[in-house]
Amino acid sequence: MNDQSKFKDQLRQHLTFIYGDAFQEDFVTDINDLVIKWQSNEQEKSEPLTEENIYLIAYGDSIQKEDEAPLATLHHFLKEETDGIITDVHLLPMFPYTSDDGFSVVDYREINPDYGTWQDIEAFSEDFRLMFDFVANHISKSSSWFKKYLEDDPEYAKYFIEKDEAFDASEVVRPRTSPLFHSYESKQGKKTAWTTFSEDQVDVNFRHFPVLLEMTEILLEYIAKGASSIRLDAIGFIWKKSGSTSIHLPEAHEIIKLWHTITEKVDSEVQIITETNVPHKENISYFGSGTDEAHMVYQFTLPPLVQYSFATKNAAKLTNWAKTIEKISDQATYFNFLASHDGIGVRPVEGILNDEELGVLLEKVEQNGGAVSYKSNPDGSKSPYELNINYMDMLKDKEDSLEIHVKKALAAHAILLSFIGVPAIYYHSLFGSQNDREGLEKSGINRRINREKLSYDSLKAEFQEEGRRRLVFEGMKDMIKVRQSSSAFSPFADQEVLTDDERLFSLIRSNKQTDEKVFFSVNVSDEPVDLDLPFSGENLYASNKLSKKLALDPYEFVWIKD
Repeated sequence: MNDQSKFKDQLRQHLTFIYGDAFQEDFVTDINDLVIKWQSNEQEKSEPLTEENIYLIAYGDSIQKEDEAPLATLHHFLKEETDGIITDVHLLPMFPYTSDDGFSVVDYREINPDYGTWQDIEAFSEDFRLMFDFVANHISKSSSWFKKYLEDDPEYAKYFIEKDEAFDASEVVRPRTSPLFHSYESKQGKKTAWTTFSEDQVDVNFRHFPVLLEMTEILLEYIAKGASSIRLDAIGFIWKKSGSTSIHLPEAHEIIKLWHTITEKVDSEVQIITETNVPHKENISYFGSGTDEAHMVYQFTLPPLVQYSFATKNAAKLTNWAKTIEKISDQATYFNFLASHDGIGVRPVEGILNDEELGVLLEKVEQNGGAVSYKSNPDGSKSPYELNINYMDMLKDKEDSLEIHVKKALAAHAILLSFIGVPAIYYHSLFGSQNDREGLEKSGINRRINREKLSYDSLKAEFQEEGRRRLVFEGMKDMIKVRQSSSAFSPFADQEVLTDDERLFSLIRSNKQTDEKVFFSVNVSDEPVDLDLPFSGENLYASNKLSKKLALDPYEFVWIKD
């Protein structure tokens, strides 16, 4: 069997699994034709991931300058300030939208004119690897697709999911408290549609093959236009089945496997990254076998457990969980982060933190000026879903000086930079931002507390002052250089989590191919802790030699190279 026949056979297997009795051989032909079409593009191939890859998470208009397209401003700001430090930029949805700060996309194929143009993206991709955000589960009610659905255009009649009394939705898992279905005015009167997230975000119907075909072409277009990574937003919800939770269904997994097979054919180093803000076991199911589904999954359990460690001055919960995190394969790993455009999800710590322990985090949010978002449960009750607060502010205790506050922020990110996988840093964390209470209060949207747009000129000026932003930014850059200096931090290198004093979080990263080994330890408490080192060596952060014993000051950390 030649390569082309083998590829078509793989497509057939995926599509037969997804569509069952509704499968048609034409599906294989249509997908294959798409791949052939986009394979002919002469785009530069992506490079493999290494310890040097550091992702920055930002909006296309995160940094703004008068009379300049924000995408161009962000591009040249990062080139000036982070060249060689940040390698990959995750651009949150950069398309025209109507709500949810970009996640109700009007047109997947156009750049939001308020941000710039595809030419700005092309220029950006010449200096940084780019991660595009693919909001595949839903689209804006103002999109041409949904408008045509409401106009009873036969081509779009099945692009969305009408309410069906025969469909049992009683077990559907919801991330929101809004209704599952909404009604819309159409030519024929009221028309309904499934809305997992909001009235403005209408779920598309992947059961209808033309939807999958069009979404697959959009994925291929993104690769052709410079995407080295593609984030699949809320991907667990893309398949609905009567009587089920309609999340994480086998067909949803198989669609990601289909896309893995396709991207492997087009560019074998493109990274497919799944975003599923759910308990850990469900989350890591998106690795599949470790070689056939997501290349990376968001490590949603890390952010709340790091916060819990600093809040309680005790890393035991983090340590016990981290001991269960193992290398996936030489092709798949974790996408680690602490802060993002969303808040700190608490579903991922279900079964790890009990209600009383979760209460510690809820109280911390209240003390430090944040807000809590809730979700609806099948029994009609509500439970905490997300902590909405700037990550640095969440770490603060009332009595903390600026020096201690900065030390905590850097210590937390030292964990991020050491943990097995690839680190992603939110722009507000890199730049030492704090809560945007004004943004929250003006909008009434909890997540706006950590989505403030920054002035290019003001940011540049603050980096010249001896204040919070400069201290955090310079400290972060120095830490990133340490990670990038050792192959022990390869995303695919092994990790051994150590059990020392509960006030410490410690691990050893080791690369068997290069024989490099690095010991990391951080003190999450407010008192000095004595530490017996597993080996002597060079302290990579302070550039000094260390022997077998060490005392770590409050919130101090070390990286020791064997």
